[in-house]
Amino acid sequence: MEAQKEKEHKLVLDRREKATVTGVKDVISFDEKEILLQTEFGKMTVKGEGLHVKRLTLEKGEAELEGQVNGILYSAVGSVEEEGGFLNRLFR
Repeated sequence: MEAQKEKEHKLVLDRREKATVTGVKDVISFDEKEILLQTEFGKMTVKGEGLHVKRLTLEKGEAELEGQVNGILYSAVGSVEEEGGFLNRLFR
C-alpha cells in the first residue's frame, strides 16, 4: 500500500508586494481589492490594493500574486464559510 501524499501549502510574502503560494487548488475569484484561493488547507483570502494574479499553474498548485497586501485570512476546511461558497457570498 502506497503512503498517502501529504498536503503541502506554503505562503511567501515579500515586502507585502509579492506573494508566492503553493498548494493552490483553484482561484475562486479575484479583483483589485481581494483574491480568493482554494488551497489544500481551506480558502485563503488576500485583501489589499491593486492586486492581481501574475502567474497561475494549477498543475503544480502554484500562484504568484502582486499588489499591496493588507491582510490574509484563512477559512478552515469544512467551516460554515467553506461550505456555503457562492451562495453565502451572494447573500451577505
